Amino acid sequence: MIDKGFVTTMARYNAWQNENLYGAAATLDDAARRQERGAFFGSIHGTFCHLLWADRMWLSRFAGTPKPTVPGSDSARMIAGWDELAAERLLTDRAIADWAQGVDPAWLAGDFSWVSGISRRELTRPAAQLVMHFFNHQTHHRGQVHAMLTAAGARPGDTDLMLIDLRA
Repeated sequence: MIDKGFVTTMARYNAWQNENLYGAAATLDDAARRQERGAFFGSIHGTFCHLLWADRMWLSRFAGTPKPTVPGSDSARMIAGWDELAAERLLTDRAIADWAQGVDPAWLAGDFSWVSGISRRELTRPAAQLVMHFFNHQTHHRGQVHAMLTAAGARPGDTDLMLIDLRA
């Protein structure tokens, strides 16, 4: 299905795109980042918060890192300040990269069980499917942020994976 190379490539893509979008968002004032824009998590700031929350939740399951301290229903309000949010994003992207480097191919080929907060029960799925979900979720919400940034007049860079050499 997928291998460690996929995981490390997607971790690098995640960090590259977060740098891209956070850089574009930094050109806006705080009011523009917090403006309600009709997205599922409301604003640019809220969507970034939710994405950070979800990344930390999956990392806590995959790597045993600390879980977010707020429930998913509060994910869009997890971090109030822009500077703190940007700093925590960098730390989490480093944690994702470290986890990706250490992914055991045998773990990736097996099943993984966790307690889902959404369904309130234990679920078991192939670990590879969950890792794909992890990265797909990031891409989905970053697409929403990209659209909101563009509508707000910011100019995020390219998002196409094939435009950068992720082997380095």
